[in-house]
Formats: sequence, structure tokens, C-alpha cells
Amino acid sequence: MVIGYGISAIILPWSAHERVQSLPEIGQSKPIIQLVDVYKEYTAGNISTAALKRASFQVFKGELIAIMGPSGSGKTTLLNMIGLLDRPTRGSVFFDGLDVSKLDDKTLANLRNTKLGFVFQTFNLINRLSVFENIELPLIPKGIPRKVRAEMVKEALAKAGGDERWLRKKPNQLSGGQQQRVAIARAIVGKPLVILADEPTGNLDRASAKLVIETFLSLNKAGHTIVVVTHDPEVANCMEKIYVIRDGEIVGEFQPNKTEALINKT
Repeated sequence: MVIGYGISAIILPWSAHERVQSLPEIGQSKPIIQLVDVYKEYTAGNISTAALKRASFQVFKGELIAIMGPSGSGKTTLLNMIGLLDRPTRGSVFFDGLDVSKLDDKTLANLRNTKLGFVFQTFNLINRLSVFENIELPLIPKGIPRKVRAEMVKEALAKAGGDERWLRKKPNQLSGGQQQRVAIARAIVGKPLVILADEPTGNLDRASAKLVIETFLSLNKAGHTIVVVTHDPEVANCMEKIYVIRDGEIVGEFQPNKTEALINKT
């Protein structure tokens, strides 16, 4: 199936009949995150640009979701809304039952620090700190005793598929794939409700990308809720649900084609 994006087009390796409606399953609990008719506009002088239009989106506990679209489609803006990093121009965002529009900046920051884990394309690790210290950082403001923090760091790195021998190294002494697994450990160490990953394989070679995706799949099987933003159909097809965004609008929800998934490629 081909979905056009203006001049360019993106080929989606699933067929039109595999498009599904975005409806909760019978008996499913309330969503952790819900966007309702969200618009996001940016204004420069007299020019207004709509980065998101009529975006409605839900994330339920235990889901493994891909948001897919080309550069400039609005997928990072959508992730910023889900991650409480930005406020909508119009529409509503609910997080864990709370109306985000009624929360002050301090409360939003606390929710981000305690309920969300972020993974970035460029890792965002601090090279002057050790791997241990990088993973430990989100725990320090919580006042957790150092001995407990140490155990939590080791547990998180193990869950992320890392090696305890990395803990004393600096991030720039590791490969790209290893650094991304350290970044994943940092994201999960505080036991967040949702892990948000923005192009987590974008800076990796194919083999490293496959290892990172396998890490996400393992975490999801252990109960973590994960949302991955990507432009890569092979990465999107590793997830359990795919939302496609184009020109700021979510144009559909699709079931993945597992035969085209990165983890099933040689």
C-alpha cells in the first residue's frame, strides 16, 4: 500500500484491508494517555503553521505502538504531546486520568519525571559521567538511598540487555547500539508507566538496530508500555499497532506485517 506525502510517498508493507479502527477492546481499562481532537499551531509573525490537526490517539497499558511518518509529518510533535513536553493549541490531552490543561508546569514536570521514560535518537548520554551515573540520574531527585539506586541501576541495565561491565565505562567507550541500550536502561530505571522512543534506531547500523528493537520487545513482554516514533517500515512492523501520520493528521491505524519486520530480516 502507498500513502502519498505530497511530492514523496511512503510504501507501507501492509494492505488496505489491514487498516483497523482505533477502538478499545471490550473490557479494556481506561487509557493511560488520550488525545482528543488535538491541534498544535506555531506562529511566526503573521504566518501560522499547523503541526497537528484533529489528532485523536490513545495509549493503553501494555501496548506496543509505532507512530510512523516521514520527516515533517508531525510525528515528533505528536510525541511531544504524548510526553507532556508541549501543550496543544486546541483540544484535550489526558494523562493517567488527569486533564493536562489544568496542570501547572511543576506538576507536568513531576509527571514526566515519575511516569514517563524517554529514549532519543542521539542517546543524550553525558560522556563525562560513567554509564552507572547516567542511568542513576533520574533516581537522584527522588531521594532514593544510594545502595538502593545501585541495585535499581543494575536491574535496569540487565533488563535493557546491557552488560554490568559497562557500568564503569564512559558512554563514548561503547558502540552506538550499546549506548542506546544504556539510554533505554536510564528510561526504565524509575519504573515509568510509558516508555517513549523517538527514532531510537535512527543512528544505528542494522545489526545494532535489531538488538535495540529486540530489547523493546522483551520489555513489552515484561509489561512495559512502549510508543516508538519511526520513519522505518521495518521498525514499525515490529510493533503490535501502527499509527500513520501525514501532514499533521493521523490518517489511520494499521496492523503490522510481521514478515516485513526488522527482527525477521536476515
